[in-house]
Amino acid sequence: MDQSARGVATKAILQAVSSGKFQPGEKLNEANLAATLDVSRNTLREAFATLTVRGIVTRIPHRGVFIASPGVPEIHDFYTARSLLEPAALLWGEDLDIAALDQIVSTAEAHLAAGETALVADTNQEFHRAIVTGAGSAILDTTMEQVLAQMRLVFLTVTRRHPEFHSDYVAVNRKIVAQLQVGDRAAAAAQLQQSLLATREKLSTLPLDRRLH
Repeated sequence: MDQSARGVATKAILQAVSSGKFQPGEKLNEANLAATLDVSRNTLREAFATLTVRGIVTRIPHRGVFIASPGVPEIHDFYTARSLLEPAALLWGEDLDIAALDQIVSTAEAHLAAGETALVADTNQEFHRAIVTGAGSAILDTTMEQVLAQMRLVFLTVTRRHPEFHSDYVAVNRKIVAQLQVGDRAAAAAQLQQSLLATREKLSTLPLDRRLH
């Protein structure tokens, strides 16, 4: 087994999920996906095995491989992990790029003003990814890539019914950046943790369709 090819395939599928190219519950066509990624079907199956463990895909006997549809227990776990990881990156991240975070929020504000809700969601994901990148750890970057892929599946489900879901977070992110700009990392971390935990509770009350299509 070509470990490098499996890793490339796994990462490519993760990135596709993170960018919203797949929908929760979508069945994956093994032959087409192997051709798109230019890997063998055996390599793709090994990638599927890795992604199954990570909660990105689900294999159903005699039916195939499907993109996962996270439910309330998974969402609670995602946000618990994020409420610990992201504030820590704000507090102690050695590579935190405040100017880059400021630019990301400015982009989100422009999308919000233009009514581009899907792009607001994309930019919000970018903001949180940049926070973890600021920790300066490749291990945490990989962890966050997986978490954001799983979160994308949550948001694709939620925004079908609540397209404005991400809009309120633009102001929260602006406040976090403002606190960072005056050197108050502790306040920024506390603000972020409060927001993540509040979102965890909000999402736990929303009905989620977990059916596989």
